[in-house]
Parts: sequence; C-alpha cells; structure tokens
Amino acid sequence: MAEENKKEEAVETAETQVQEAPAKQEAPAKQEDPQEFLENFDWDKYEEGIERVEDEKLAEFEQLVKENFVDTADEEVVKGTITHITDREAIIDINAKSEGVISLNEFRYNPDLQVGDTVDVLIDIREDKNGQLVLSHRKARTIKAWENVNEAHDKEEVVTGYVKCRTKGGMIVDVFGIEAFLPGSQIDVKPIRDYDQYVGKTMEFKVVKINQEFKNVVVSHKALIEADIEEQKKEIISQLEKGQVLEGVVKNITSYGVFIDLGGVDGLVHITDLSWSRINHPNEVVDLDQKLNVVILDFDDNKSRIQLGIKQLEKHPWDALGDEIKIGDKVKGKVVVIADYGAFLEVAEGVEGLIHVSEMSWSTHLRSAQDFVNVGDELEAVVLTLDREDRKMSLGLKQLTPDPWTDITSKYPVGSRHKGIVRNYTNFGVFVELEEGIDGLIYISDLSWTKKIKHPSEFVSVGDEMEVEVLELDVDGRKLSLGHKQTQENPWDKYEDEFGEGTTHKAAITEIVDKGAIIEFNEDITAFVPQRHMEKEDGKKLQRGEEAEFKIIEFNKDYKRVVASHTAIFKEEEQRNVRAARRKSAQADENKPTLGDANEQLQALKDKMEGKGKK
Repeated sequence: MAEENKKEEAVETAETQVQEAPAKQEAPAKQEDPQEFLENFDWDKYEEGIERVEDEKLAEFEQLVKENFVDTADEEVVKGTITHITDREAIIDINAKSEGVISLNEFRYNPDLQVGDTVDVLIDIREDKNGQLVLSHRKARTIKAWENVNEAHDKEEVVTGYVKCRTKGGMIVDVFGIEAFLPGSQIDVKPIRDYDQYVGKTMEFKVVKINQEFKNVVVSHKALIEADIEEQKKEIISQLEKGQVLEGVVKNITSYGVFIDLGGVDGLVHITDLSWSRINHPNEVVDLDQKLNVVILDFDDNKSRIQLGIKQLEKHPWDALGDEIKIGDKVKGKVVVIADYGAFLEVAEGVEGLIHVSEMSWSTHLRSAQDFVNVGDELEAVVLTLDREDRKMSLGLKQLTPDPWTDITSKYPVGSRHKGIVRNYTNFGVFVELEEGIDGLIYISDLSWTKKIKHPSEFVSVGDEMEVEVLELDVDGRKLSLGHKQTQENPWDKYEDEFGEGTTHKAAITEIVDKGAIIEFNEDITAFVPQRHMEKEDGKKLQRGEEAEFKIIEFNKDYKRVVASHTAIFKEEEQRNVRAARRKSAQADENKPTLGDANEQLQALKDKMEGKGKK
C-alpha cells in the first residue's frame, strides 16, 4: 500500500513539474532536489502511459536518473552509504531503487563501523525473488583489493599491511584484505631470529610478485629499506680508512668470527681479533645485537670485504707484562690450548707460554701432551726463554723435579736387574720405562733366547711389566740398553747334549716353507728340515701335520740353529744293512775251500799213504 502511494506521489510530482516547465523557463523557480524528484517519481504510471511528460522535461528527467541512479549491473563494485545498523546487519544505500542488506560478519575487520560510513559493495543480484537488492562487501573488498594490489605492483607503490601470523618460511600479511606472503628473508636486511616480534604490527611493504593464476601475492619490507641502506652504504664506504674506529652492532656470530653491522655495511671480526686472550668461540666475548666499538684493520679495493678488530682498541698484554718476570722464574697459569707438540699456558691475560712436550717429562721417549695436562688445568712452570720483542715465552714442567739421570750410575749399574713398564715398541725393539724419565731400549734380539720374533708385538704388549737387565749405560747420551732374555737361563746350554748332532727325536711337521719345513721339539727348540731331507722311504714327501722320526744333523748354539733330517733315518738303516751284508759275505768267503786247500789235502793224503807203504 505504501509503495502504491509512493508511485502516485511520483506521478503527481512529475505532472506538476511538466505543467510548470514553461513557467520555469520564463521565471526560474526554486531548484528542486534531484534525489527527492527521483525518489517520488512513479515509474509504473509513466511506463503505462497514464502520465505524459514533455520531451524536454523527459530528457531532463533521464539526465537526472543517469546522474543520480546507480546502474545495478551484476558483479559490479560501487560505493554505498551505511544508513542503519542492526544487531546482525548493515543497511546500505547505493542510490538504487531499493537499499541492500549486508551481514555484519563481513565487517568484522572494522569494529568501528558507523552509520554514514562509505563502503565498497558488490552488486551480487539486482533483485532476488523477494525484490531485495543483494550486496556483498566481502566480494567487493576482494575485487577492489586485487585491483589495488595489481596497481601497486605496476606502479611500484608502497602499501600498508597488517602482519597476521607466522607461517613456514615467513609471515602472512593482510594487504587490502588479501593474505600475502612475506618471506623471512624479506623482512629485514639483517637475519631475523624472532619472527613473533612482528606479529600484530602494521608495516609498509612493496609488492614484488603476483601470481594471477593461483592468486598469490608476495610482499617485501626489506626492499623498501635496501634503497636507503644502499645510499648509506656508499656514503660509509667512501669515508672508510684504516685505523678508523666505528660503532657497530653484532649482526651474526659464527665459529670463525663475528659480523658487525656498521650501518648498512658489514664487516668481519675474526676470532683471533676479538680478544688478546685465546677463546674457543666468539660467543664467549660478544652477544647478538650488542653495540660495540671496532677498528678498521683492512679492506679490499672495492671495500666490500672489511676486516675489523676489537682487541686492537686495547693495549697489548705483553706491553703491560711486568719486568720482574725473567728466565728461571716460576710462573702460574691455566692451560688454554693443547696441541700434539705441547700446551699453551696463559700466565697473564693475553700472555701465553708454550710448554713443549719434551719439557713436560725427563723421559726421552716423547708422548702426547695430553698424557700430561688437560685444558683448564692450573699449573706452575719454569720460564725457559723469554722474548719480549717477539712476544714469545717457553716454559718447562720437568724442571720442577730433580733430573733422574743425576745418580743413574748408582741406581741402574750395568748387570743390575729391574722391572719396568712397556711404553712403546718399534720394528727393532721395545721401550721400557723404569721410572718417570728413565727409559731403556730392549733390542728384538734380546727378548728371547729361542723364539724367532719378527716384531716385538708378537712377544709383548704396551703396558706389560717386564723384568730387564741393564746391558749398557750411556750417561752423556742418556741412553740405557736393556735385555730381557738375560734375566733367564740360556736354554741352549742345557739342550746342547739333548739335541746334539746324531740324536734322534720324534716330531710333527708344523709348517711348510719354501725350502723345507719347520718342526718343533718343544717350546724352545725349533728345527729346520731341508726339502731333500723330507723324503720318506717310499719316495713321497712328508706333509704338514705328519709325525715322523728325525735325526739332528746340525746343532749350533751360538747361532741358535738346528737342522734335522727324516731321510737320514732310513738311509742310515740301509747303510747299516749294507755293511752287515758285506760282513756276512766276507765271513762266508773265509769258510769256503780254495784250490790250495785241495792241493794241501791231496798232499797230506799222499804222504799218509806213502808212510803206510814203507811200514
């Protein structure tokens, strides 16, 4: 009913305006509000021809409609004014036939929304089944946002965005209502360690990449400050000079040094230039984001690599070292570094002395420095050399104890027997420590009377205790010659009769070698059997593990050489048989009658017969 009244009023208003049109041309009346005219115009009566409007007035009317009414085409973004806000909805006037309604959920990003605010809306549907104009603010924001993002990218404009949250590799930023990706490397020119500090902040960005197909946007905050930093960098680099002291901020810490931000220009403080004292890692001296003064030590031609120093800002500790320290003095310090060749003892801050491994013990058998000291040990040492100009100092530990070689002749005379610990061995012998600082060498030939030892490791192990006899003593050369076999009776003396030449023994072949075989009669006596003496009576050769009788054909006590033969066993038997046969044959020949014997017997018979005849 209200709508019909509204249309009637519009028709009456239109008729009145048409009738008064000539008068207005003659005498202009009060200007009517176009908006009010359009709202009161009855479109139905006009379209049905009930009301007639002059062409001139109709043209003016159409112009007013064109200027004041919105063309409600679908999917078009227009401006709308909020006329009323309820608990759930906002009423939007876009100068159309009717007003639109949008849920307040689409305005959650703007809690300060008020009546009279102008907002972008999308005309979703000009008129639904209920005659209602359907609008969308969310879709309008999206479309408008993409237009703004593309425009900002094309014109390289600076945009403002709200950092919403963290994500893998960076941050999510709201730009014009679009969720854009801010890579971690594009947040700042310096490495970012705490991403959470940026969440909830509104920052300026530059749109650096847009993927239209997947609707992805990448923004950068770093790009905005790089240009300014580049200008600052050029200015700083142009003013750099060696020896110049600047203030910087610790940007990054590595195992080899510290990177300092000098205001757009980075420089490196090597770990050796952080402190006069020796340090294991730079984080012992500096912290991230710490402000400190540095001195420029050097840079390349382009000044792109700047070498900085911190310790150079302080006086060298050697220059402050007191004159009271001299050679022969005892000093105390802490072990800061251990190397294979020795250890460094810090006797004052930044002042170190080297304790060579040879100065750690009186022993001539050198070992690793780690066998004597550990990092962090607090020690006392003796100053051996001191060079203040070259800032070098050598120290000794063994000088704190008496030299054990002072009374060596009385403690270890030749022929005396002692016990020692095997410390090391080489191809030619074994080093035995009798006490700290007293080492002796046992040559491989003096380890055993009987065993054939190819390497000392076959006979003894490091750490074993051995009984030794002092064979030779060289005090000036600080050398001891020791023997182990001399502490035992020479078994070759007692074996000389038992295994003398011509004796026979039973044994098994233990090893086949190139020119014969090896047999073992006991744990001390090992014999060699030449190949020609390995032949058995049947003509075959003895094999490994085969047991047989052997005859000793050579026994040399001085060279510890024993040679045996199996062939000699049956050869000798054959020879014995031959000799026996010869003797038996000879005896048989002696009993056999000869021609002379026959003649003698015949003569005797003849004489006997002749004697009988004479009688």
